[in-house]
Amino acid sequence: MDLKWLEDFRVLARTRHFSRAAEEQNVTQPTFSRRIKMLEDEIGVMLIDRNTLPLSLTPAGKLFLEASERISRDLREAREQCLDLERAEAEKLRFATNQTLYLSFYPDWVAQFSDEIDLSLNLNSTSWIGADFCQALEQGECDLVLCYWHPSIDFLRPLEGRDFQYQTIDHERLMPVTAVDEQGQPRFRLPGFDAAPLPYIGYNDSTFLYPVIADHLRKVEQLPHLLQVNQNSQAISVKAMISQGYGVGWLPQRLLLQGGDQGLVAAGDDSWAIDLELRLYRSRSNLSPQLEKLWQRVLTQASPTLKIVRG
Repeated sequence: MDLKWLEDFRVLARTRHFSRAAEEQNVTQPTFSRRIKMLEDEIGVMLIDRNTLPLSLTPAGKLFLEASERISRDLREAREQCLDLERAEAEKLRFATNQTLYLSFYPDWVAQFSDEIDLSLNLNSTSWIGADFCQALEQGECDLVLCYWHPSIDFLRPLEGRDFQYQTIDHERLMPVTAVDEQGQPRFRLPGFDAAPLPYIGYNDSTFLYPVIADHLRKVEQLPHLLQVNQNSQAISVKAMISQGYGVGWLPQRLLLQGGDQGLVAAGDDSWAIDLELRLYRSRSNLSPQLEKLWQRVLTQASPTLKIVRG
């Protein structure tokens, strides 16, 4: 059934005249009459008594008029609710972050803003590779990117240009860890030996942490002796492999604390740890009032001892 027929019928029921009803509906009288007839055929009963002047409704027509008004009212209310929902969704800030930060940092951090700013996390982003975050922000597919930052992460450099802004909102430390042996001692210890390199659980080269660790290992005073036995795109998978005793690897300190460290211990002294920034990026061309509101909140909520850096 064409919903326009319901409107035609209500207009005809009010005007009681085919010509006037057709004029209100901006159609010719033959077209209007044909649509009323198609409505009656669809319902299966006569709705209009054409033998009276002015026209009148049959008993079935009176009943159907009430139903059509109710249907129209319900549709109008549903449409308004849908529009309200669409407007609310459009006002949400679209957030993107990787899986590790989503599990270990995002929920607690965002809770301080959620009372007055509506945020929507794109859960698909937790499986993105590093460069995907830059592309999504550049193409307007998200409003904010929360990620690790280190000078060695080359694919983030486009976001440090004049078209984007960032704030350093916290810091993280990558820790070299290992499972323990039967005596409760570290199963593997850095730097290892040339004759017996340590099995190494690493990250894929498309991740945030791969270039950071590679850069650090090139600069440490002691040459590490590592044999890579596994690569992963997610730190939670690296953690699981290390916990099972398959090798040594680097994990964000927050991830070690989140959900328990699973018996992992340090695999080396502090010289093997790596410091990172947690940065929040946005596009300067995004003029969303919600985004600006959050940006100012982030700035004021930051710790007084935390250096805020803006592009």
